[in-house]
Amino acid sequence: QVQVVESGGGLVQTGGSLRLSCAASGSIFSINFMAWYRQAPGKQRELVARITSGGNTDYADSVKGRFTISRDNAKNTVFLQMNSLKPEDTAVYYCNMDRVRTTARSYEYRYWGQGTQVTVSS
Repeated sequence: QVQVVESGGGLVQTGGSLRLSCAASGSIFSINFMAWYRQAPGKQRELVARITSGGNTDYADSVKGRFTISRDNAKNTVFLQMNSLKPEDTAVYYCNMDRVRTTARSYEYRYWGQGTQVTVSS
């Protein structure tokens, strides 16, 4: 039983900033990957950024230089700092916790948050 909850979405103007947070709770031993996805109306869900347990990061080309992903392993939390926001960033942002173990030798599972709306006005 793992719960994942996002927060920090909202309405901002072009060029503004938002900081998203996502915390996993429950019986958790480790989380290998933490990531942010987003889904805009009429489009498929896409990967925005991801970070490994060791701190290695990857970003979608569309957000490189503007977004920064980070994690707090002690709190099982991942953050997404979004700067220089554009209207095309408007979407529901979903937190993903992947390769999650509840014990050292348990099976690995994937968990999704419910999503948080980010709207960037032009």
